[in-house]
Amino acid sequence: MSLTAGIVGLPNVGKSTLFNAITKKNILAANYPFATIDPNVGVVTVPDKRLEFLENLYHPERTIPTTFEFTDIAGLVKGASTGEGLGNKFLSHIREVDAICEVVRCFCDKNIIHVEGDVDPIRDIEIINVELMLADLEIIENRFNRIGKKATMTKDKETKFEVEVLTKIKENLEQNIPLRQVSFEEEELKLMKPFNLLTLKPIVYMANVSEEDLLADGNPYVDQVKEYAAKENAKVITVCAKMESELAELNEDDKINFLNDLGIKESGLDQLIHATYSLLGLATYFTAGSDECKAWTFRKGMKAPECAGIIHSDFERGFIRAEVMSYEDLEKYESEVKVKEAGRMRLEGKEYIMNDGDICHFRFNV
Repeated sequence: MSLTAGIVGLPNVGKSTLFNAITKKNILAANYPFATIDPNVGVVTVPDKRLEFLENLYHPERTIPTTFEFTDIAGLVKGASTGEGLGNKFLSHIREVDAICEVVRCFCDKNIIHVEGDVDPIRDIEIINVELMLADLEIIENRFNRIGKKATMTKDKETKFEVEVLTKIKENLEQNIPLRQVSFEEEELKLMKPFNLLTLKPIVYMANVSEEDLLADGNPYVDQVKEYAAKENAKVITVCAKMESELAELNEDDKINFLNDLGIKESGLDQLIHATYSLLGLATYFTAGSDECKAWTFRKGMKAPECAGIIHSDFERGFIRAEVMSYEDLEKYESEVKVKEAGRMRLEGKEYIMNDGDICHFRFNV
């Protein structure tokens, strides 16, 4: 299941530094080498202590973590929606991602020029948001122009419904309301899907601070971003791009020791990966054995056959049942045999809704 988050922001906010750190991040590199799909796309592994436990328990020939893609969108500027700074090209890149990570500059440095002249995170956020809303508005107005007359002259229910939805979208965008803040019914969302609207995508804000501010108690700029994000129920991650770049050069043990010395539990990039994973309603199940331990990404709410199909379409087509145990039970009893003896191994059918941490063996027949 290939999922992508796009990293956006104004020029000189630390976006490229963060992306460069992301492209160097590579847990279990020997088993799953870093891949560059495109110069601006990086594939990273999702950190998961559970996979490490399975590896130590089964001693497989290979261990494969689940992955996530980050796309570095070149810096947007005011007027991007009308083509400033090759804006239309970059906006088209954002349309292809599943979620948006917006990097916001929350540090002062006279040696790094701010494109707008001074540091003001809320102004920067609103510049990006306005450009995204204007780009969405253009798509909606173009669609209106194509079906508007037809809608007024026809009694076709589908066309009338589309006009109602388009009107709802247009009215909110004209009031500077991003579509992710608007409540839509399932049928409305289904109709909107082909438009790939930018402001409908879920968002997480990354407040880029100096190393000193990361270790300090607070930063007034970050407080402003958190207050703004709270209005749209968005998450804010405080990160120091410079430090993340340094961390990316270390091996896993040295990185952990470095963070521990600073009193930091988790790196900013690990927080970003987990936050984006959660933002998209994703979860992980595992397959485990002596040949391979592997983590698989699925969307919460998916049933067992759909999840089996992530491995191979034949698994879904010929699905019979799934042998399932929870990670918590395996950790508690320390072996499959003991999990079975405790009566905690289950046989689940086609209607079973998968849970995060399920360890599965799928039975199928094609």
